[in-house]
Amino acid sequence: QVQLVESGGGLVQPGGSLRLSCVASGFNLDYFTVGWFRQAPGKEREGVACVGKGGDSDTVYADSVKGRFTISRDTDKNTVYLQINNLKPEDTAVYYCAADYSLIVQAMCVTTSEPGALDAWGQGTLVTVSS
Repeated sequence: QVQLVESGGGLVQPGGSLRLSCVASGFNLDYFTVGWFRQAPGKEREGVACVGKGGDSDTVYADSVKGRFTISRDTDKNTVYLQINNLKPEDTAVYYCAADYSLIVQAMCVTTSEPGALDAWGQGTLVTVSS
C-alpha cells in the first residue's frame, strides 16, 4: 500500500523551530519528486518546499519561506524532512507532503492538482505558532 505519513507538528512559540517528517511506505521516495504544502484556514494551498529526484541540491522554495525552511531527504529512512526555523504566526497551517513520479521539482511546488491526482498525498500535520 502506497502511503505517506507526516509527523512533527505541534504548538510552538514565534521564533521557535520544528522538524516535520514525511515517511513513505510501499514505494521508494528516491524515485519521486516530493513536496511540502500547507493550507491555513480560509486560504489557498501553498507549496512551500520541494525536492527533486536529484537530491538535496535540487530544491525549490516559496519566497515566503526562503532562508527559514529546509527540505531534505534521508534515503536510508525513506523519509523527507522539512526543517522550519524562526517560525512566525503566519506559518500556522496544516502541512502536507506529497510525492509524484512525473512532476519535476519546479512543477511540483506550484501544482494545483487535487491530492488524488498525485501519486501519494499524506494526511497532514498541524503546526500552530502562537505565544
